[in-house]
Amino acid sequence: MKNTIQVGFWEKLARIILKNRITILVILTALTIFLAFQWKNLSMTYTEANLLPKNHIANKDYQKFLDKFGEEGNLIVIGFKDPNFFTPKNYAAWNELMTGLKKAKEVDLVVSLNDLKKLEKDTVNQKFVLAPFIDQSKTLDPSYLKDVQHDLFNNMPFYEGLLFNKESGSVRSAIYMNKKLVNTAERKTFILETLVPKIDKFEKTTGVDLRVSGMPYIRTINADNMKGEIGLFIGAALFTVSLIFFFFFRSFRATFISICILIVGVIWSFGTLGLFHYKITILTAIIPPLIIVIGITNCIFLINKYQQEIKLHSNQAKALQRIISKIGVSTLMTNLTTAIGFATFMITGNDLLFEFGLVTSINVISVYLLTLLIVPIVYSFMSMPNEKHLYHLTKTYISSLLNFVENTVKNKRKVIYTIYGLLLLFSIIGVSQMKVSGSLIGEMPKSASFFKDILFYEKEFNGVMPLEIMINTKHKKGVMKLSTMRKMDELQKTIEGMPELSKPVSVVNLVKYAKQAFYNGKPEYYQLPTSQEQTFILGYAKNATKNSKENLMKAYVDSTGQYARITTFMKDIGTDEMAKVEKKLHSKIDEIFPSDRFEVTVTGKALVFQKGTSYLVDNLIESLIFAILVIAILMLYLFRSFKMVFASVITNILPLCITSGLMGYFGIPLKPSTILVFSIAFGISVDNAIQFMAKYKHDLLQNNGKVKKSVFSSLRETGISTFYTSVVLILGFATFTLSSFSGTIALGGLISCTLAFAMFANLLVLPALVLTFEKKKAKKEDLENLGQ
Repeated sequence: MKNTIQVGFWEKLARIILKNRITILVILTALTIFLAFQWKNLSMTYTEANLLPKNHIANKDYQKFLDKFGEEGNLIVIGFKDPNFFTPKNYAAWNELMTGLKKAKEVDLVVSLNDLKKLEKDTVNQKFVLAPFIDQSKTLDPSYLKDVQHDLFNNMPFYEGLLFNKESGSVRSAIYMNKKLVNTAERKTFILETLVPKIDKFEKTTGVDLRVSGMPYIRTINADNMKGEIGLFIGAALFTVSLIFFFFFRSFRATFISICILIVGVIWSFGTLGLFHYKITILTAIIPPLIIVIGITNCIFLINKYQQEIKLHSNQAKALQRIISKIGVSTLMTNLTTAIGFATFMITGNDLLFEFGLVTSINVISVYLLTLLIVPIVYSFMSMPNEKHLYHLTKTYISSLLNFVENTVKNKRKVIYTIYGLLLLFSIIGVSQMKVSGSLIGEMPKSASFFKDILFYEKEFNGVMPLEIMINTKHKKGVMKLSTMRKMDELQKTIEGMPELSKPVSVVNLVKYAKQAFYNGKPEYYQLPTSQEQTFILGYAKNATKNSKENLMKAYVDSTGQYARITTFMKDIGTDEMAKVEKKLHSKIDEIFPSDRFEVTVTGKALVFQKGTSYLVDNLIESLIFAILVIAILMLYLFRSFKMVFASVITNILPLCITSGLMGYFGIPLKPSTILVFSIAFGISVDNAIQFMAKYKHDLLQNNGKVKKSVFSSLRETGISTFYTSVVLILGFATFTLSSFSGTIALGGLISCTLAFAMFANLLVLPALVLTFEKKKAKKEDLENLGQ
C-alpha cells in the first residue's frame, strides 16, 4: 500500500509541475532576483577561524585574556637582513617609511630604529627620561650610523629579540595597529592602500628587500588571495563539468540547460550566505563551486533518464512524467544523503563549520529542486531529442565497460572480495601511520611572498604566531613585587631555552632595562634589581613611563597591577610538538607559581587553533559515524531491507578507508581541511548506491522477485549514470587543486581520490554483495531455469 501511495504522490507531482510550467518559472525567477539582491550583504571575514565552541575552556581562557589586555594579534613586523643598510640614503628612506606609518590613524604605536628611545637617569628629579637613541642631526654622517649599529647590537639588550637579532644582524620594527580596527575592513584598507605602497616605494628607493609579517598583514593578504580564487573556482568548475557533460551527451541544448541551472545555483548559494549575513571564509568560499559539481549530477540523472525513455517509447509526455515520478524519489534520497553529509558539520559546536554545513546542505536540496523543476519544464517546450542526442546511450566504450562489469560480477565475485580485503588491509596499515596537525599558517599558500617572509621570521626571530601567558597574582599591585618578577624571569629563561619559541617580552624586561639605565646604560647591569635596589629603581621606572603614549610596557600589566602577561611567538610547529611545548610550560609554571597564590593561563591564537584541530578530529569522527547512521536509517526506510542497507554502507566505507590509508602512507595529516573529506565524500559516494538499489527494488517487483535478472538490468541502466556522474565529480573536485591554499588542494584531491574508488566499488562490489546476500534465491532461480 505504501508503494502505491509513493508512486501516486510522484505522478501527481509530475502533473502539477507540467501543468503549471509558466507559474513555476516566474516563481523561480522572482526567487533568484531576491537572492541576487542579498549579495549586498556579502563581505570577507577579517578574523581567523575559531575551531572551538564558545564554551570550550581554551576559548574561555582566551576571552579572559582579551578582556584584560585586548586584541593580541595587532602586531605587524617589518624587517630586513642587509649589512649595507646603515647608510644615510637607506636610513632617510627608513625614517620616511616609519614616520608615514606612525601618522596613520590605524596605527597605535611604532617601535622602530629611527625614533627608538633609551632610558637615561635624571638624578635631579629622581626618574628616568626617555631620550632619543639616534641624534637625527647626525644621520647624514656614515660613520655615526656605523656607531649606531654597533651601539644597538652591543649595548641595548632590552631590544634584543624584539627589534634585532644580534647573531645574524637582522633588524625589524614593530607596528601595533589600533585594537579596535584590527578586525575590521579598515585593516584591509590600511594594509593594501597604505602599508604595501609605502614598502614598495622604500624597496625601489634603496634596493633593500623588506620582510613583512604579523597576523594583521598575513590575514589581509590571505583574504585577498582567497577572494581572488572564488572566481577561479567557479569558472574552472563550470568549465570542467560543462565540457565533460557535453563530451558524454554531445548535446548543446542539454549542456546549455545544465549550465543555466548551475549558474542559478551559484546565485542562490551566494544569496543564502548574504541572507544569513554570513562572512566569506576559507570554507564558505568553496560552497558555489561545490554546488556546481554536485548539481551537475542531478542534471545527468534526469537528462539521461529522459533520453532513455525517449529511446524506449518515443513518447515525450510520458518521458517527462517518468523522469519526475521514477527518478524524483531516488534523486531526492541521493541529495538528502549528500546534504546530511554536510549537515553533520552543524553538530560540531563550531560556528565556522555550522555556517558551512547549514548553507551547503540548504543549497544541495535547492539545486535538486531547481533541476527537478527546470529540466522537465524546459524540455516540454522543446522538440524531442533526435538520434544524435541519443547516440551516447549506445557508445562502444560504455557498452564495453558495462559488459566487463557484468561479467566480473557474474563470474569473479571471489576476485572482487579478495581485492576488497587486500585494499582494506592496506588501508588499516596506512591509517595507523596518520598524524594530526594544525597551525594558523599551515593552510596558507606556500608560494605567496608573505609565506616566505614567515619563514624568514621563524629563522631570525623564532616565529610570528602569538603565544600568551597571563599571570594573576590575586592581589592588586602584586605584579610589581620583586618575588613575582623573579618568578616571571625564571619562566622567561625557560622560554628562551625552547627553540620553538621566541625571546619573551614582559614588564620584567622594562625593570631590567631600568636597572641598566640606573647604572648609566652599562649592558652588564641588564638584570632584575636586588631587594635593596628595588624601591628607588622601580620608582624611577614608574615616573619614566607615567602619562606616556609611547609606553610599550603599559600593555603588559593591567591597570590594577594584579595581572601581567608574558608574550612570546612560536614557529609553525605541528600539533604533537605544540602539545610538548605546552606540557613543558605547564610543568615549569606549576613548579614556579604556587596555585594557591597565582593563577597562570597559557593562551593565544596559535594555541587556540591547535586545540581546535584536535577538537575537530574527535568531533568530526563522531559526526561521520552519525552521518553513516542517519543515511543508513533513510535507506532502511526507502528499501525496507537490512541486507540492502548493509551492502550499500559496506561498499562505500571502503573508499573512505583507502583514502585514509593513502593519507597515512603519503604523510598527509589530519587537519581542518582534510578532516572534512570523509563526511562530504561518504554523503556523495553513497548516492550511486541509492540509485542502484532504487532501480533494483523496482526491477525486483517487475521481474517477480528474480534476483539475478533484476541486479543486471539495474546495473545496465544505472551503470551509465554512475560512470558519468562519478567522472564529472572526480574531475569537478579536482579543480580545487588549482588553489594556492594547501588545505583546499588537499580537500579537492582527496575527495576526487575517494570518489574514484567509490565508482568502482558501486559498480563491482555492491552488485556482487547483493548477489551474495541473495545467494539462496539466485541458486533457486538457476535450478528453475535448468528445469525449464
